[in-house]
Amino acid sequence: MTQAKDLPPAPTIPVAGLPAVLGALHDPVRLEMVRRLSNAGEPMRCAALYEAINKSTATHHFKILREAGLIERLTIDGQTYQRLRADEVEDAIPGLLPAIVEAADRAQH
Repeated sequence: MTQAKDLPPAPTIPVAGLPAVLGALHDPVRLEMVRRLSNAGEPMRCAALYEAINKSTATHHFKILREAGLIERLTIDGQTYQRLRADEVEDAIPGLLPAIVEAADRAQH
């Protein structure tokens, strides 16, 4: 894994408390980003995580998810990816992500 010169690695922060995590997941765009990351089971390129919003709006949503401790930014071969911190969230708030992702998956059908 190589780091891009113009994009320093984002600091890893602890998973926030339940109110902050639920607040981050309350927005439908952010919930969809987390759903896609969870279903992929691996880091994904940023552009694969959203539709119908512009890049600057997506950047804002990624920031909120990072601040809640739900995702982290990775740079792989000069490309920016997002990784769901599923294990860290599970340790902090057991059962939350699976329940939310399952509900979001059901809502998609």
